[in-house]
Amino acid sequence: MVSTTMTTTYGTIPTPPKLEYIARGKQRIKAGLGTRRAWKTMFDLRSLGIPSNIIPESISRIRVNISYFRMNYTMVLLLILFLSLLWHPISLIVFVLLMAAWLFLYFLRDQPVILWGRLVDDRLVVVLMAFVTVALLLLTHATVNIVVAVFVALLVVLVHAVFRKTEDLLFEEEEEVIVSVAS
Repeated sequence: MVSTTMTTTYGTIPTPPKLEYIARGKQRIKAGLGTRRAWKTMFDLRSLGIPSNIIPESISRIRVNISYFRMNYTMVLLLILFLSLLWHPISLIVFVLLMAAWLFLYFLRDQPVILWGRLVDDRLVVVLMAFVTVALLLLTHATVNIVVAVFVALLVVLVHAVFRKTEDLLFEEEEEVIVSVAS
């Protein structure tokens, strides 16, 4: 008589705990980066245009695009900040450590952040992490680089948000409704 545990695990290679942790980390990276929007969608040249009613439409586009492309904009901001720190090794080390915190608290988490029994909004996590990142980097005496990088990143994000049309953007709720209606 053959045991069922022997037959179900026959032919499988046991993985050490460290490799399982790495595999789970890879899955979380793929899932975490899956929440960002496709770069192709973000930079679709046909979706760029000058707002017809400058102030109200610009504000509307900024709100929608920042909500829709939040993860992408955060990545752009962090990339610009990283590039500005290439000539400040201590700041770069601090930044790499902060990136680990960003990965853990924002990009790769699979559950919402809960503090003292309360659910912490995703936007609050971004704002707090941005504040902590800038504050700790300012302590490394790369102030000019950091301030210029943040202003350049914010300018890039705002320019894109103003000129990126919002009519072709589908949010998850709308996609679910379309899929359920089609079924």
